[in-house]
Amino acid sequence: MMTAPRVRRLIRRLPWWIATVFLIGAVLLWIFPFVWMLSASLKDNTEVFAAGLNLIPEMLVWENYGRAWEDAQFGRYLFNTVLVTVITVIIVTLRCAAAGYVIGRYRFRGSRLIVGILVATIFVPTGYTIIPVVQVSLQLGLIDSLAGMILALSGGANVASILIYAGYFRQLPRELEEAAIVDGAGFLRTFLSIMFPLAMPVTATVALLTFLGTWNAFFLPLVFTFSRPELRTLSVGMQAFIGQDAVDWSGMTAAGIISIVPVVLLFFFLQRYFVEGIAGAVKS
Repeated sequence: MMTAPRVRRLIRRLPWWIATVFLIGAVLLWIFPFVWMLSASLKDNTEVFAAGLNLIPEMLVWENYGRAWEDAQFGRYLFNTVLVTVITVIIVTLRCAAAGYVIGRYRFRGSRLIVGILVATIFVPTGYTIIPVVQVSLQLGLIDSLAGMILALSGGANVASILIYAGYFRQLPRELEEAAIVDGAGFLRTFLSIMFPLAMPVTATVALLTFLGTWNAFFLPLVFTFSRPELRTLSVGMQAFIGQDAVDWSGMTAAGIISIVPVVLLFFFLQRYFVEGIAGAVKS
């Protein structure tokens, strides 16, 4: 028989147990689609529909991954996606860091107007920017190349990334720049040698956000590879499984797993820096 102190202790912990059960249920509900897709990638097309929500395949069909990798050319698409994403992340990170450094550390005439214009671009739908980007790329002869795709993907406003950098740089002490000036360092050297290395948590955050956006981009890669299928990225390559009369669902889910794995691994290694970068920018 439970004593009165023990009953009171259980009552005090009741909200904790309720929250725990709720969060476990939410986690299971959130990961179920991913687990189902992994299971479907190991089934044939008939079993995908016949099994319903059953997660255990009757027979493992590893050929789905071979069909996605070779027949659908996802090996080439993966290379294209990695190349485009890595270069885009480098360009966007350096550009946003430099812009955020200037906005966060310097006060000049028109700085508030520039920030206002940047924030206003958030409300511009992506579809409105594709047409001018394509027109400029056509005039420059870059429409059917990976270089043109990289320039188009890295040329956006990236307002959130700039503001995250600005918030982080604003909280750093002025003594760092003053010491650099005394040592004879100019603007560029101060930024590259001192300020940018200190912003590594923010850099990881911006790099991860840019990686996700570029990796999952669809409209711009679709336009830039419309006449050259060999330049497709993973998101555009998914169309290879959609036929005129049928859809290869098992092959598509296998391709989806191939597309997701690099993103999950990157987030696993950068999650600590991601949280630190967001927390540092918000705190400032």
